[in-house]
Amino acid sequence: MSNEALILAYVVSLLAALSGLAIYSELRRRRFGPTATEDRIFRCQKCGLVYTDDADVDRSRCSQCGRLNDAIVF
Repeated sequence: MSNEALILAYVVSLLAALSGLAIYSELRRRRFGPTATEDRIFRCQKCGLVYTDDADVDRSRCSQCGRLNDAIVF
């Protein structure tokens, strides 16, 4: 084998190993990372409390003062 072919094989094998390690770490991060919640975020117009409620709720009652609030739209 020529020197160029040996260097090419060495570089390609190192890049393949680095790519495999990057894919493995990304899959591991996704598996153990926190998942996004389905809840909606509400902010009370009266007392300013920020709280969450189920995704199927359009208006939610504040647990601190009892006022009905609309969900925050980002």
